[in-house]
Amino acid sequence: MCGIVGAVSTRNIVPVLIEGLRRLEYRGYDSCGVAVVRDAAVERARTVSRVADLDAQTQASGLAGTIGVAHTRWATHGKPDTVNAHPHLSGETIALVHNGIIENYEPLREELRAVGYGFESQTDSEVVAHLIHQPTATRAAPHAATVCLGARGDQAPARRLRIAVFAKDQPDRVVGARAGSPLVVALGDGEAFLASDALAVAGTANRIIYLEEGDVVEVTRDGATIRDGQDHLVEREVRVVEAHAATVDLGPYRHFMQKEIFEQPRALGDTLEGIDGISPALFGDHAAEVFPDIDNILILACGTSYYSGCTAKYWLESVARIPTQVEVASEYRYRDTVPNPRALVVVISQSGETADTMAALRHARALGHTHTLSICNVATSAMVRETEMRFLTRAGTEIGVASTKAFTTQLAALYMLTLALAKVRGFLSEEAEAKDMANLRHLPAALHGVLALEPQIIAWSEEFARRENALFLGRGMHYPIALEGALKLKEISYIHAEAYPAGELKHGPLALVTEAMPVVTVAPNDALLEKLKSNIQEVRARGGRLYVFADSDTHIQSTDGIQVIRMPEHYGDLSPILHVVPLQLLAYHTACARGTDVDKPRNLAKSVTVE
Repeated sequence: MCGIVGAVSTRNIVPVLIEGLRRLEYRGYDSCGVAVVRDAAVERARTVSRVADLDAQTQASGLAGTIGVAHTRWATHGKPDTVNAHPHLSGETIALVHNGIIENYEPLREELRAVGYGFESQTDSEVVAHLIHQPTATRAAPHAATVCLGARGDQAPARRLRIAVFAKDQPDRVVGARAGSPLVVALGDGEAFLASDALAVAGTANRIIYLEEGDVVEVTRDGATIRDGQDHLVEREVRVVEAHAATVDLGPYRHFMQKEIFEQPRALGDTLEGIDGISPALFGDHAAEVFPDIDNILILACGTSYYSGCTAKYWLESVARIPTQVEVASEYRYRDTVPNPRALVVVISQSGETADTMAALRHARALGHTHTLSICNVATSAMVRETEMRFLTRAGTEIGVASTKAFTTQLAALYMLTLALAKVRGFLSEEAEAKDMANLRHLPAALHGVLALEPQIIAWSEEFARRENALFLGRGMHYPIALEGALKLKEISYIHAEAYPAGELKHGPLALVTEAMPVVTVAPNDALLEKLKSNIQEVRARGGRLYVFADSDTHIQSTDGIQVIRMPEHYGDLSPILHVVPLQLLAYHTACARGTDVDKPRNLAKSVTVE
């Protein structure tokens, strides 16, 4: 979501701030801005356009300074408008950028108005700027003021807070604070930076400090001073991180989403590289002693990652024979649950900083769940650092907001987790392990065969582009794949799409079926095929138009009202990984036909770092 970059140096820092925002664009945003100290005054530029427009503004105005903060905003409070864009000012003295939600901002606004503060925006963030300015009016210490924000007891402005702030009368330091959302410090030669992601400053500084929960940091040209949530001076580990700053080349592809769909064979190959057999050790040093004691799995995730967990539930219960719950992370901590200390809590996230999933993880630990495992694509993420065990997927940077290769690599990781638990529990023979490993290694080649279906899917997309509604059907472990297909279509084409277990058609959704309602069906050759064929006939009898992705040996034929695209091969338990790819392509090409912004769909962000 929101991207934050701050810097203090002896050189003009504006180009570095702008480049940092450019590297964070893929997260999604609807406005951006930058503020610096120039000639003893705070100056800023803001826009509701792209970072390129902000860059043009700063160059045209000659904006320059040796200290500054910059921000990309995804609107929560107040519409996307220049007046609501960050940085926000207080008293023409304080400049602040903020990520998070101030849950009690309304009473705080009234409190501040009562002592003379005015508000130019509708944002909750402006409250934080004034709260910091209020004590600095007498103490001139944004660092001390920021510490005060964490010491207000029940009046604390937010449970999740990430800020960077400077004062014009102290043009040698930038202050940052982290509560919930990740924030890093990057140390260079005679300069220092704050950022929401090390990627923002990669190549400029590679000595990285990952702030801990509750930390407040003051960065100067000479380094960083860190205080913890109790205002005690602390030392944090400095790591040398060679983050990849290179821009991603689209190559022959039209959008990053299309490129990332076609990168899935490589991403799966990289994720499986070097894995010669199934072992708990794939998931960390403690897994070998933890896994034998596990009697239940609790999966916590959001969005696409949640659907990967739903798919894994079928594997875990049928292959490893272990009871499994899958919870929407944003709901889990707001209801009463019964903790099981012998459960393995699995959190899944592409970025490793999804706010709801991180909060759910911490809630699970607070309830007494001690065994935690993260499946994540970012090795340096907060989620990876906070779990007992981990498995890193190797999908590479995913730019498109709609996740594709992160999803399929998550599925591969979850299948290996299933096999590892099955092996520990005595349900995986050597012969079965060898067969499963061979199937996993064959996945990249199998996916190439699925990607070759793109021309047929393009033909379907031209029909879908004229529709405003669609149904997706699946059975068993392909029901979550239908859910994921519907999510992809609505995310990027803005077509209303829903998914149902095919057997539920006659319990309500069948009322929606008309000739104008396309019905997409995932039809693998599995034990539920004959049941699914009956569901197909239910749709056809009501005049519905069916679009079926069928395995080659299902004997489902294209006829009037039924169009069939045949998958290259049936793939058993791993079939969901293959069947989701044509659904990704269908959503992508439908969005292209409708002319939407595929990589940056409206109202959405790549890394959702607010609740």
